Amino acid sequence: MKTREELISAANYDESRVPSYTLPSPLDKADGSKVANAFEWVNFQRPRILELYKNELYGKLPPRPDRTSFELLSCREDALGGIAVRKEYRIHFEMNNGVSHAIDMLLYIPANAAGPVPAFLGLNFKGNHAATPEKDVLITGQRMPGLDISDESRGVQTARWNFEETIRRGYASATICYHDIFPDGPEHWDKSIYRLFCGNAAPASMNESYSAISAWAWGLSRALDCLETEPMVNAAKVAVHGHSRLGKSSLWAGANDPRFRLVISNDSGCAGAALFKRCYGENVAIIKSRFPHWFRDSFAKYMENEASMTFDQHFLISLIAPRPVCIASATEDLWADPKGEFLSGVHAAEVYRLFGVEGLGTDVMPPPDTPLTGQVSYHLRTGKHDQTPQDWAHYLDLADTYLRTE
Repeated sequence: MKTREELISAANYDESRVPSYTLPSPLDKADGSKVANAFEWVNFQRPRILELYKNELYGKLPPRPDRTSFELLSCREDALGGIAVRKEYRIHFEMNNGVSHAIDMLLYIPANAAGPVPAFLGLNFKGNHAATPEKDVLITGQRMPGLDISDESRGVQTARWNFEETIRRGYASATICYHDIFPDGPEHWDKSIYRLFCGNAAPASMNESYSAISAWAWGLSRALDCLETEPMVNAAKVAVHGHSRLGKSSLWAGANDPRFRLVISNDSGCAGAALFKRCYGENVAIIKSRFPHWFRDSFAKYMENEASMTFDQHFLISLIAPRPVCIASATEDLWADPKGEFLSGVHAAEVYRLFGVEGLGTDVMPPPDTPLTGQVSYHLRTGKHDQTPQDWAHYLDLADTYLRTE
């Protein structure tokens, strides 16, 4: 096996070097026949594919804790210059074995809301305090050694969250620091939510069944549990979103939790929306060697062996059907393989058709900054690996369609 540096330097960015491949169909059943209708998909094929992903890639999600409670830490009614109500919740998890864990959620709600409003929910990278321009938000993310939690880190990712525009459009928006769920390092299992369930299990054994991505997806569902108790949020109309590795997590959360009404993947790339078999940009060998804790150990057998995979990431998109899903890419983000992300949406269409909806409706990749809208949406933004106000403009337009209708 090559070193990480050799794997990264050998990454392919040449479309002519994409290997010839044949994609399996998510409708292919184990007996060689094909799924014929939505009933078969929902009751038989979808559970089989979900189990395949748990066994081969992301691992299983832990159960709900024995007890969960929601503590309101603060409420400010003049937030963001008076346009929002800001709440900070602490979500407490307790087990009968005496182990406990807590995560903090930052929530903005339009101050002029006449009733419960739809919401966006996503994980952030650098702490709740880094996602907002407000300087009195609690600092989070302390479980991750080395994370900058000084006052200088406040507001450094404000543009990525776009809270003000989201509020003006009539949506609530909530976020949790992903490090509070599972600090992003292979040595941090004992600081993660898995300590609730696995006691003194060694990290080496944890990766046999679980992963950080499954922990982050689990955390998104527990945040949705909290939103279900908030009277000013319509928890039946929540969009789960994420950027990069957190886009992978939002897709996996959407696949596992049908309560999420709209699922958004922003630049999620390899092991997110991009097809593995293209071997373009980041590939299995690179991502598994760099981030072994993101996936269960069984994923390693596909390192430099994508051709042997009996599934690909259009299967993951298919697990969200018939709910709307948005796949977003960036022109300069070749590492994430924009074309491979688009093609996952294309090849998930046959599952959406079982439900009488078209999906993307085309197999022609659109030019930059020309979003395709529909039950499967695709957006290619000009620029680099990031989540920007331009991305948010597309997501808010989709929300107007899918979160404001009965």
